[in-house]
Amino acid sequence: MGSSIKLFNADCINTMKDLRDSTVELIVTDPPYNLGNFMKERATNLKRMRPNSFYSAGWDNLDYQDWLLNMDKFFEHSARVMKKGGSMVVFMSLIKAESVIKMAQSHGFYYKTTGVWHKTNPMPRNMNLHFINSIEGWIYFTYQTHTGVFNNESRVMHDFVESSVTPKNEKKYGTHPTQKPEKIIQHFVELLSQSDATVLDPFMGSGTTGVVSRRLNRNFIGIELNRAYFDIALKRISDVSAEEECVLKVVHG
Repeated sequence: MGSSIKLFNADCINTMKDLRDSTVELIVTDPPYNLGNFMKERATNLKRMRPNSFYSAGWDNLDYQDWLLNMDKFFEHSARVMKKGGSMVVFMSLIKAESVIKMAQSHGFYYKTTGVWHKTNPMPRNMNLHFINSIEGWIYFTYQTHTGVFNNESRVMHDFVESSVTPKNEKKYGTHPTQKPEKIIQHFVELLSQSDATVLDPFMGSGTTGVVSRRLNRNFIGIELNRAYFDIALKRISDVSAEEECVLKVVHG
């Protein structure tokens, strides 16, 4: 039987309110880092170097208190839809890790570890001024248990993952300023869920988690507010879904 894919072009908080309780085994997501205003005030030449950067996109410019409120609602609804023993990986700036951990714990998530994605070919921005930014953080939780699915097959799993930045062939339908490589997302989906599990990405972006989930025979629920990014995700996931039997449902909010 093929996988079930549900894609929502809508606000994630409003959409998550309508998802069924205790139906998700894994959340892998990359929410706004709340760094837009912070980066604008820094002498990084970011705009000149990356005109498609997240800081100029507009969706990462919330006031810190508003960002906290939205993220708290995200964890509230994540807890409701998550099965006991489920897992969550949230990509996040390391300077916001403490805030995220505190919020997640208040909704029943158990903090496991903080790790990093090391980019092997980062942009050498301001290389003569300071250290090159070559890492992004991720935070790993389980829900209402201290352990969850961990398909390591007795292999040592370190708290860092490595890859190049997203290759061009994964951006053929369009670009997203914070798109993660499929290799990195696949690492977490394979490790933290079983075949036929349901994976949720409430901040779907260009759909990488959906592409990986489909290839690994997981059910997937993806939510993305921005129509342009949603259309990229739909094309990418539809392309993969055409290879095998799959039930694909698209909802525009």
